[in-house]
Amino acid sequence: MSPIAKITMVFVVFVDLLGQGLVFPIINGLIMEPSTSILAKDTSTAARHFDYGLIIGIFFICWFFGAPYISKLSDQIGRKNAILICLFGAFAGYALTIVALYANSFLLLILGRAITGLTAGNQPIAQAAMVDGSTDDEDLSRNMGYIMLGISFGLVGGPLLGGFLSDPALIGSVASIKLPFYASLVLVAIAVVLVVFFYKEDPGEREDFALRPAEIFETLWRIKDFPLVIRLTIVLFFFHLANVTFYVFVDNYLTSRFGYGVLGSSVAMMTIGAAIAISSTFFVVPVQKKFTKERILAVNFIVWILATGAFILSPDGPLTYVPVFCFFFIFGIAYPTLLSIFSASVGPEEQGWVMGMTIAVFTFNAGAMSLIGGELIGINLDLPFYIVIVCALTALVVMFLLWNKPEVKALLRKTGD
Repeated sequence: MSPIAKITMVFVVFVDLLGQGLVFPIINGLIMEPSTSILAKDTSTAARHFDYGLIIGIFFICWFFGAPYISKLSDQIGRKNAILICLFGAFAGYALTIVALYANSFLLLILGRAITGLTAGNQPIAQAAMVDGSTDDEDLSRNMGYIMLGISFGLVGGPLLGGFLSDPALIGSVASIKLPFYASLVLVAIAVVLVVFFYKEDPGEREDFALRPAEIFETLWRIKDFPLVIRLTIVLFFFHLANVTFYVFVDNYLTSRFGYGVLGSSVAMMTIGAAIAISSTFFVVPVQKKFTKERILAVNFIVWILATGAFILSPDGPLTYVPVFCFFFIFGIAYPTLLSIFSASVGPEEQGWVMGMTIAVFTFNAGAMSLIGGELIGINLDLPFYIVIVCALTALVVMFLLWNKPEVKALLRKTGD
């Protein structure tokens, strides 16, 4: 794969994750602050927690159904065509979100997030494209690190873009809560141009695109034919359950406990993005050369348990950013490691499918915890983070129990062994 093609894939992932980094703080402010007009001013705090979880959950549930289908489709119609489908869907979702903000419509806001979620499949397709273009195991690990770099830039760029373009103190009267979404439309358009002109792939034999909704369930059910992937997926399930629960509710927690608004939430997202950017850029390949993948993941779960405990016990807001940074710094190393294990577990013709499965696990957990967690955090502010600790501990135990097989051990060697 050429350097410009890799840059294009990183930019595609950047745009994909930009929406989360940008939207989460804005949605948090729209829903949780009584001064906004999306919800009635007399809406209770408990109801606001539920509505926040609902709107985030709808996005992830739609992503859950869309990502594996489009990822599998990319094995048939090509990575390029599938990426373009996702980009046009993102464009439509952002446009509808802008309409919702003008109309102060909660239902339109949900619809816009649903459309964006259904077509938010670019990350696994870009991962599969990077796998296609990798020359060896070390190059694969490096390319997965580039994907994480795109993710981290999106998580950093989203809050920066949202905070800058919506703050009248920075850019004057032109600022508005809608302007970041207009900027997102422009970035999606740029991504389309880059993909059309700079990403080349071997066309091979491609099927014409045909929407077959039943294939969404058939794609997920195919995992029964891959017992090795099942063993990996059980650990991935608890990995993502811990990860997404922390990620989805960090903004909500900081707002509820310390009174942070969009600015404080954006700083949290930037901290997450910076942590992932640093670790995924500079540490993935060196760490994978020095340690087995099993040890990397074990350390990840231990750090998560300690960092989450420190987060809950932090006496003031600024101190919480330290455990947040630690949590996602190790994630930036562990997640590319997991992706490389999944990639090695199947053949080249199944790369789009298996990467779609990894995203399906992520989005299912994110959607479920967004919906359930909105209720949990209304009961007790710390409760979702206790779940993070339990899930990280469970993943650690399950990993040692289920991965103690020769066929799994073969996937867990150091990079280069």
